[in-house]
Amino acid sequence: MAEVLDEASHLESSTVAVSRTAATVKGGRRFSFGALVVVGDRRGKVGYGYGKSNEVPSAIEKAQKQAKRELSTIPMAGRTIPHQVEGRFGSAKVRLVPASPGTGVVAGGTVRTILEMAGITDCLTKCYGSTNKVNVIKAVFDGISKLQQREQIEELRGLTLGATETELRIERGLRFMPKTTGQRMAAPVNTVGQERRGGGRGRPGGGRRRADAGQGDAQTGAVEGASGTTES
Repeated sequence: MAEVLDEASHLESSTVAVSRTAATVKGGRRFSFGALVVVGDRRGKVGYGYGKSNEVPSAIEKAQKQAKRELSTIPMAGRTIPHQVEGRFGSAKVRLVPASPGTGVVAGGTVRTILEMAGITDCLTKCYGSTNKVNVIKAVFDGISKLQQREQIEELRGLTLGATETELRIERGLRFMPKTTGQRMAAPVNTVGQERRGGGRGRPGGGRRRADAGQGDAQTGAVEGASGTTES
């Protein structure tokens, strides 16, 4: 559950993990806690922090302060990333792939938290190697740092590029998105077989029912004829 930190800047905080360590001393065990927190405004800014303390609330507070100091701006194309990217840290590797509108965030809990706090609603992800939450988060931010907008690439290369594949996907996907809030997303309509639903051979069991009906009429006529002959 996200926690609102600052309403003016729309910053929200989400705790990814809380770890506990114990040190054995003369009087027994001394516990300390570490908190891993992701902070974002759901508008393109996100950061993470790690804090340690003897109590969980103070550890989370330290992590939130560090995350707010290290906010990063993510280049976005609509509600997804502008191009595919891959980030690494240690033995962890995370691949981020842009997706069409309506796809959603296909990711695990750690990567999903980062993308949702950044405001990304459509993205495909895949993690390789280490699944340690700290390494995965650092790998995601390494990939985020490699993202570039089309305008930045045009300025660096001195060229004029056309619409990218991601922009074309977004344009095609927006055709099926609801125009107003509360409507459901449109979907393709299957019209195969509709012309045969009125009856005939296309109707399941239609021919069998007619055959059964004909046999029933024949049997009824035979019974009536037999009864009439007996009476006479």
